[in-house]
Amino acid sequence: MASDASNPLGTYLRDRRTRLDPAAFGFAGSRRRTPGLRREEVASRANISPTWYTWLEQGRGGAPSADVLDRIAKGLMLTEPEREHLYMLGLGRLPEARYRPVDGISPRLQRVLDGMVLSPAIIKTAMWDVVGWNRAAAVLLTDYAKLPREGRNILRLMFASDRVRARNADFADIARFVVGAFRADVARAGASSSAEVTALVAELSRLSPDFAALWQDNDVVAHGEGTKRIHHPDAGLLAMEFSSFTVEGRPELGMIIYNPATPADAKRLERLLFTRGDPAIDLPFEDR
Repeated sequence: MASDASNPLGTYLRDRRTRLDPAAFGFAGSRRRTPGLRREEVASRANISPTWYTWLEQGRGGAPSADVLDRIAKGLMLTEPEREHLYMLGLGRLPEARYRPVDGISPRLQRVLDGMVLSPAIIKTAMWDVVGWNRAAAVLLTDYAKLPREGRNILRLMFASDRVRARNADFADIARFVVGAFRADVARAGASSSAEVTALVAELSRLSPDFAALWQDNDVVAHGEGTKRIHHPDAGLLAMEFSSFTVEGRPELGMIIYNPATPADAKRLERLLFTRGDPAIDLPFEDR
């Protein structure tokens, strides 16, 4: 049998199965010499050969396939980070991205947004649906809470509203950037050929010749950082720097944080935030 040092995959599998409660899986019965599930029980849950699973723990039989690793991950009820670690040990790479629709964010993540009082911030999905925002974003961008869920999609807002076009300075450059970043995001999330993306692209192509042309260009860009100019009806033209971050453990979510580009912009934004008692509801602006 390979030593623990030379068989990290076997060590990890053995550790995970010994942490599971047999009774929770209907395997209660005879007295057990060691804690957790037996090898044959894991193999049964993963629908693979007990011999093959035993060989994996013993460092024999070569590298497992991605399908086998996915079966074992389900059998051991691994979390997504644990599944990724399993792939790194078994194949030396991360698993292919799996698209997961998102309806909202955790209370803890919402508190992170709310803590940024002077920095407008949003959380968006790979589909560019806004699923989280703070008050500053509601005042500067739009109050997404006043919109129906399907109306919170950034691309729909950008390409289906003349008012949004007018609010975005340098619209042509922003539109090209948004479409390229959207293409990159859905590919990274494993959603390029999903029914959701196909339907959204078809809808936007019907609604907007601009979107249809940009989509046909096949440009891909990274959504990292830059400066965005916003025409606000109360504050005038505001230059806002933005930075984008992936949410740890949730690669399908991205956080975008805006900060004023100059001291003058900071003063105008602060005056806007502290003179508006309620979030703006008349500015259907979307982020780039």
